[in-house]
Amino acid sequence: MDETVKQEKKESTQEQKTFTQSELNAVVNDRLKREREKYADYETLKEKAKKYDSYEEASKTELQKETDRADKLQKELDDMKQAEKVRTVREKISKETGIPANLLSGNTEEECKAQAEGIKAYASPSYPSLKDGGEPSGTPGGSTAQQFADWANQVF
Repeated sequence: MDETVKQEKKESTQEQKTFTQSELNAVVNDRLKREREKYADYETLKEKAKKYDSYEEASKTELQKETDRADKLQKELDDMKQAEKVRTVREKISKETGIPANLLSGNTEEECKAQAEGIKAYASPSYPSLKDGGEPSGTPGGSTAQQFADWANQVF
């Protein structure tokens, strides 16, 4: 409690200082001057920041161009790999089935096999079996040459 009493006496003995308007203006101006000095190079920093931003934008554009170019090249590479894979599959099926690879248009092994079987079935000869001498079995009328002559006479 003694401390509180002592502190109150001390505060009452100190006088509060009052400032005139000119003294107050001087204090405020001094403070403003110190603050302005802190930010004196603000305009140059601002200009540098603009230049840096424009450089970044230009670099980004170059980077974007290179990224697009790399993407394009990657796509071409992927397309070439796919074409080589398809060509390899077609050649394999061609060797297995005897169908020329240029007649196959499938992209997978299953598609090419199915297509080759279809071509084989279509292209397999369905000629009548002939006896020795060229006469068809089971049909009267002589030799093949004679049948052709008879047919030509009917048509022409």
